Amino acid sequence: MRLIGTKYINEGVKLAKPILNDHGLVLINSGIELDSNRIKRLMELDISYLYIEDERTNDIYPNPVISEKLKKEAMQTIEKNFNEIKNAVTIQKPIVMEKAVSTFKTLIGNVLDELQTNKELFALMSEVFLYDNYIFSHSLNVTIYSLALGIELKLSRKELEILGLGAILHDVGKMDIPLDILMKPGKLTQEEYEIIKWHAETGFQMLRKVHTMPLLVAHCAYQHHERLNGSGYPRGITGDTIHLYGKIIAVADVFDAITSNRVYRQAMLPHEALEILYTGINTLYDAKIVQAFKKSIVLYPTGLSVTLSNGEKGIVCRQNKGLNERPIIRVLEKNGSKVVPYELDLKVNLSITITGCETVL
Repeated sequence: MRLIGTKYINEGVKLAKPILNDHGLVLINSGIELDSNRIKRLMELDISYLYIEDERTNDIYPNPVISEKLKKEAMQTIEKNFNEIKNAVTIQKPIVMEKAVSTFKTLIGNVLDELQTNKELFALMSEVFLYDNYIFSHSLNVTIYSLALGIELKLSRKELEILGLGAILHDVGKMDIPLDILMKPGKLTQEEYEIIKWHAETGFQMLRKVHTMPLLVAHCAYQHHERLNGSGYPRGITGDTIHLYGKIIAVADVFDAITSNRVYRQAMLPHEALEILYTGINTLYDAKIVQAFKKSIVLYPTGLSVTLSNGEKGIVCRQNKGLNERPIIRVLEKNGSKVVPYELDLKVNLSITITGCETVL
């Protein structure tokens, strides 16, 4: 299968992976041929990338980060508990939060179990989901990225459990923000931006009152928008005043935001998002954390078309863990002409590099 930008899809191609909603129900199944109406609808739904069938790459299949069953369970758990928190009156919030925390602790443990037995690099582009609320999917993605980072940084199981809880709840304060502001397609006014910024303070105040949860979890919500040089919010704290978990979640939060399709901009590919993180090293983000993150994630998703420095073109067919900038490529073209497909391992062929990526047919 091949990873293709939705805006470049031609009529007649077939889906290689189904499109699901956040309850795990299939909206468009694999094998379905896409006509102009379906393609238009996919564009309207802000889906940036799809996996399509291709006879020379149909055996290429990306591995999920966590099982479909666990992802479905996680999304339903986040949605249910966040909505209960949103709908609870102020006096009831601490009780509702305590119940949610207990549920989330179990969920984090299950996610950790799967991540720690996963021998693959972490890639969240391999599944195409449509979500009713971006906060739910973002909370899960940030949790997975944060835990992947924590595993790479060799945090203990207890530390990972606290980090995971902080990550899954980092945006809980946004449940008090009107959806018309959160999902606004145009530029926010200064007043609207100030309302958005307040979610870090709101989340902290919600979480610090939950006596069954470490106070550090509340500080994850408080600090995930702080930056090393003091340019963040809500307090503008700097350097080591920001807790390690706040720094980890900051990187995971920004990366997922950049690589997710939003109403106001198109998603970027992982290597493009990582370049943006690197420009902020030692000013916005901790260098050690960004470098550990690079080792943890897929930079060039399986199925992506790439151009190599020797003039060959092909599809990423497998990943090399620990050397994610050097995957295994199935070469399909050389010097502008099609060739009998063969594999080229960039871990072995060190003189050859990826010079470009395409999401067009």
